[in-house]
Amino acid sequence: MSAAKIETKICISCNRALPPGETGATSFPCPICGAEIVRCAKCRQFANRYKCVACGFEGP
Repeated sequence: MSAAKIETKICISCNRALPPGETGATSFPCPICGAEIVRCAKCRQFANRYKCVACGFEGP
């Protein structure tokens, strides 16, 4: 029996590690390059800015 690997995601705005299934967190593809953007609930609530590490796209 093999253990399932749990991927820890990091909020792109505040760099906080997000536990799996955190309520209000989201991930979506960058609208420019398609790289994954991960945001925690608090950064989403306060509309903190983020910057795609792959292409530099910035969003609210």
